[in-house]
Amino acid sequence: MVRRSILDQIFKEMLNIRYRLDDIENSFSNWKPEPIEVPDLELLQLPDHLRKTYLSVASRGECDATIVSNTTGRCRAIESNYLNQLARMGWLNKRRVTKTIHFRPVSEKIMKTTTVSKTKGYMAN
Repeated sequence: MVRRSILDQIFKEMLNIRYRLDDIENSFSNWKPEPIEVPDLELLQLPDHLRKTYLSVASRGECDATIVSNTTGRCRAIESNYLNQLARMGWLNKRRVTKTIHFRPVSEKIMKTTTVSKTKGYMAN
């Protein structure tokens, strides 16, 4: 009798946790990031082909290689390569959504701290 009531309490608590997790998943799935603005001087650091890819991602906020290729008019495989280059360079973040990889620009706050630390490192040498 005592075991049964404890198991019932555990089951109710697990259901409660499940409902809260569902709410959290729903709030994240509906989240759409805002496009960010990057100063022109920072954009000039990128080569032309990567700049075009970066601007198409930054204008949407977050997208995958297929959407970027439709925007730029280039092949999806090429855009995927460019997006991965930008991610390795620190201009984009990537995250997996089911089978696709979505890219989004790094926030301005993070970019500023990265560029400041890079310039300090070069000055020290």
